[in-house]
Amino acid sequence: MNKILVGIFTVALCFTLGYTLECYQCKIGVGTLCYTTKETCSSNQQCFTGKGKAVGMVDVLMRGCLEVSECNKTSEVTVPVGSNTTVYKMTKICCDTDLCNTAAPLANTHTLTLTMASLATLLLTKVLG
Repeated sequence: MNKILVGIFTVALCFTLGYTLECYQCKIGVGTLCYTTKETCSSNQQCFTGKGKAVGMVDVLMRGCLEVSECNKTSEVTVPVGSNTTVYKMTKICCDTDLCNTAAPLANTHTLTLTMASLATLLLTKVLG
């Protein structure tokens, strides 16, 4: 019985040690628009969603993998690097399950498509009617 438990524990440990997260990646987005792909993180990284403001006015968005030590912090991006001109401030919040930094929900896309189709139908009805 003990050999079976040790075997199960060893197999579970191998899966745990070799496991890396899969996260959504978006280099930089404006508002809620962000071109999203998937990426696999290194073993010392977690998924993150970053939200901030560029020039104090425009919402910016990022997603991807981030070193655990950089999680849940706000940082400033300056241009040129090292200057005192802040381009944007970004707060990066981390999570630790696959694809937890969720991409834009498809439901909103379907709602927009349905709305546009309804408006087009109404317009055609008035023009043809």
